[in-house]
Amino acid sequence: MKRAPAILITLAITILFAVFFVYPAGMVVKQAFEGTRADGSKFFTLEFLTTVFKDPIYREGLWNAFALGITSTLATLAIAFPLALIGHRYDFPWKKALGVLVLAPLILPPFVGAVGVKQMLGVNGAFNAFFIKLGLMQAAHPFDWLANGRFAGIVIMNALHLYPILYMNIAAALANLDPAMEQAAENLGCPPWKRFLRITFPLSMPGVFAGSSIVFIWAFTELGVPLVFDYARVAPVQIFDGLKGLDNNPIPYALTAILLIVAAIVFTLSKLVLGKSPLGTAPRPKGRANSYRLSGGKAIACTALYLTVFLLASIPHIGVFLLSTAGRWYGTIIPDEFTIHHYTEALGNELVVPSIQNSLLYAGTATLIALVIGLGVAWVVVRSKLKSRGLLDAMVMMPLAVPGLVMAFGYLALSQEGKPFHFLVGATGSPFFLLVIAYAIRRLPYIVRSAVAGLQQSNPALEEAARSLGASPARMLRRVAIPLIGANLAAGSILAFAFAMLEVSDSLILAQQTQHYPITKAIYTLLSTLGNGTELAAALGVWSMVFLSVAIMGAAILGGKRGGLFRV
Repeated sequence: MKRAPAILITLAITILFAVFFVYPAGMVVKQAFEGTRADGSKFFTLEFLTTVFKDPIYREGLWNAFALGITSTLATLAIAFPLALIGHRYDFPWKKALGVLVLAPLILPPFVGAVGVKQMLGVNGAFNAFFIKLGLMQAAHPFDWLANGRFAGIVIMNALHLYPILYMNIAAALANLDPAMEQAAENLGCPPWKRFLRITFPLSMPGVFAGSSIVFIWAFTELGVPLVFDYARVAPVQIFDGLKGLDNNPIPYALTAILLIVAAIVFTLSKLVLGKSPLGTAPRPKGRANSYRLSGGKAIACTALYLTVFLLASIPHIGVFLLSTAGRWYGTIIPDEFTIHHYTEALGNELVVPSIQNSLLYAGTATLIALVIGLGVAWVVVRSKLKSRGLLDAMVMMPLAVPGLVMAFGYLALSQEGKPFHFLVGATGSPFFLLVIAYAIRRLPYIVRSAVAGLQQSNPALEEAARSLGASPARMLRRVAIPLIGANLAAGSILAFAFAMLEVSDSLILAQQTQHYPITKAIYTLLSTLGNGTELAAALGVWSMVFLSVAIMGAAILGGKRGGLFRV
């Protein structure tokens, strides 16, 4: 790639990120440290942050958010690491099929899964009915799981949804290990447990830290699950509740700034650990580790472990499906009556069909924008010789590390009357441009990683041959380069589109008017509707689950290795 076009693309994308990524996040931080005098002049202050830390309610919210992030990450690691290690070292029955099934949580946002789990954990829900039937609980004194176990319920929901991210990162790290190192230790008489502690685990730390940083930031700033579980004493929900008085209340800015600072620290520490990792300077492995073929009890145990994790991770999916088909579900393990009426009624609801149309429009437009930008970034990173291409690659991956709640809050604040982004909502108050930009920026890393992988695997000689025969750059792209990486672009675009369709933070915060609701805001609104609103929300959740499962399967088929899509 010639130097001038590469510089032009880099400058254009840098300006775009400065305006729509750095500026909103920086504005949130600025507002958290900016006071206003009586004459309207501004001054630097720590008053708002000290108010947050002095107020026991806000202090508890921050502590609960931090505790949710830490415990969710540890629970996720406890699930993901054994799965990745066993899958790396051993062959056992149904390994490939189970390796795909354990990724099932990705097809249902935890926000939607919490709807089904909440129904099952109710005083008269399926869990209590199950324990009563076994004689482990008295029917007259059922346990109130939601009143006494909200924190644990949110941690479990986060862990069951997020462990695939950590699993894929650890699996990718283990696959990059040179098997000669473990073989040498084995030949010197090192026992298996010592080989694991001294060689395997330390060298897999890049995958652990890369995945754990994403899991922590996701759980630390998760908004949807605490909302569904009515867990108000957590910082993201406190920010959400403070949006109505945004003009006169600086506390949401201070809370959001704290979340951003913590997320930035975690991201920076992760990059420092990855940079110091021995894998960063180690040569590529000359061979692949041979997995041991298990038989008998050990093979059954490995299969059972994968199957158990899959079944546990499927509980939210099962809960949503049962709730969507329940004619009556009260005090029993499964519904007393089944019906498909909720599906037909959901499609006839005034919220549902417009929300589906809105989400298709928002997500489709955002994916097209992200595809164009992602292809440009990948081309500079792989085909140019600019010294700054590494910085460009790192910059476009930053949305994975910045909480969606922070970006949504920044966009909302900047789109108020008299603010710089107000022109994006105009007189109608439509969040179309805000949501499209937010979706495109936040899902861009998926397309960039897919496009970079495709260009690294394609032969640049074919592109050079087309140019030498007189093809213009545009024609060469259209006829040669893009077809060669078409599957990679399709895989990244499918994931970006699917996750944009079911985005939670941006959708809940930026869509304020009913006619502009995307799917997730419609589900949240239905949950608070009297009558069968919960069942209608579950039915819409099932439609979303089917859609996302098809999208992820398509991306997996087209995109090959999936772990790189979730690396920081």
